[in-house]
Amino acid sequence: MQLESVIRTSQAVAATRSRNEKVAAVAAALTAAADSGASVEVVADYLAGVLPQRRIGVSWRGLASLPPAATDSTLSVADVDAALSSIGALSGSGSTAGRATAVTQLFSRATEPEQQWLRALITGEMRQGASDGVLLKAIAQAAAVPEEAVRRGVMLAGFAGPVARIALGGGEPALLEVRLEVGRPLRPMLAASAPDVAAAVTGPVALDSKLDGIRIQAHVASGSVRLFTRTLEDVTDRLPEVVAAVRALPVREAVLDGEVIAETDGRPAPFQVTGSRTMSSADPDRMAAEIPLSTYFFDLLHLDGRDLVDAPAHERWTHLEQVAPAHVVPRVLTDSVPEAEAFFAERLAAGHEGVVVKDPAAPYAAGRRGAGWVKVKPRHTLDLVVLAVEWGSGRRRGLLSNIHLGAHDAATGELVMLGKTFKGMTDQMLAWQTERFLELETHREGHVVFVRPEQVVEIAFDGVQTSRRYPGGVALRFARVLRYRDDKPVAEIDTLDAVRALG
Repeated sequence: MQLESVIRTSQAVAATRSRNEKVAAVAAALTAAADSGASVEVVADYLAGVLPQRRIGVSWRGLASLPPAATDSTLSVADVDAALSSIGALSGSGSTAGRATAVTQLFSRATEPEQQWLRALITGEMRQGASDGVLLKAIAQAAAVPEEAVRRGVMLAGFAGPVARIALGGGEPALLEVRLEVGRPLRPMLAASAPDVAAAVTGPVALDSKLDGIRIQAHVASGSVRLFTRTLEDVTDRLPEVVAAVRALPVREAVLDGEVIAETDGRPAPFQVTGSRTMSSADPDRMAAEIPLSTYFFDLLHLDGRDLVDAPAHERWTHLEQVAPAHVVPRVLTDSVPEAEAFFAERLAAGHEGVVVKDPAAPYAAGRRGAGWVKVKPRHTLDLVVLAVEWGSGRRRGLLSNIHLGAHDAATGELVMLGKTFKGMTDQMLAWQTERFLELETHREGHVVFVRPEQVVEIAFDGVQTSRRYPGGVALRFARVLRYRDDKPVAEIDTLDAVRALG
């Protein structure tokens, strides 16, 4: 199968807002891959904007200057996959130069559209609209199997690519053979949101302290330990003290779900301090000594040969208390709203994000947000001004979407950018802001429309962190739009000092 065929499908998916048309296009590409003998797994990953190799050691900087493009399209999916695997396997002395040479060789064989598409794929900047939901439906359609069977397979296998191969190769019977495998990450269960504790406590529940750390899935098999993040990245080598804590548990085989966090005198350090442990390339033992991580678990998915994902939560928690009593996240069981609110307040006072309210009867619904877990956090808000807007992609194609946020710097009198967001926008809001910001347009640079700084927007966010990316030196975590404030002048927006004070 030729790469240009995958790119045509990718472009078709990006060009339509119709979910059904997206699903049909991806399903047709998967079927074509299977019929041609190409790797269905690789094609599925490519259409999801995912590298099968996950990381190959090439960044935007390494792709800033590309060789002259080829005139004719000759690259196959197999050619590209083999080349990227070879690049990712390079290590040791001379690997940087070898990687650069291999990148040049690959890109010199690509046409200009192929070069741009490959660069977006490698850097994780693919924005084509083939979301997880679209891909899973497309796999089910192409393989003529129930979508629920595909979803469960992906839940347990972690990634959609291998499940596409299994589904198109063996149908539903093969999908039903997919099991949790110790050592292979599965998708983490996710939490829905509630505005307050009272809305989340509707009966007997557990409240877990919501830690602002790194989500960790720990796999133990006969003394061997592997650690995966919520994005299923293997970070075992970077967290030696966490490995030691897990290895000390009295289990033969286990899969645990939890959080690791840096603490100072029992209080959580800022997220960036914890996050530096998985982002840094420095010596892991030195980092462990400088920024030690505390290990907490809140779920147990497998224990000594028995899968627990379908067991009720209270049963999983009982086993967890037995095997890791010193590492269980702070938790209370209650059906009392006042007691739950008191625990919530205590967790906030201790410096934590809030709570996750959990149904004791719920199974582990990996990869899903639902009523089984509901997070409750205090909401911080700021009034900021829109400095620029980016054109959207996928179902937001043709609409102005991602807004650039600015605060007032009292020291200089200037407006300073704090970050961007496209979250929290309804279809009605997108239509309104497209018209509004085109009226305020001053100029364009590529896909960015710069506007007169006249529109105030109310932003909710989870926290403030330092940032070298933005001129104010800070950025908002998980910023989302609450509403546009036509009632508030730009002169009354929040200041940079006020934002920094929240960090």
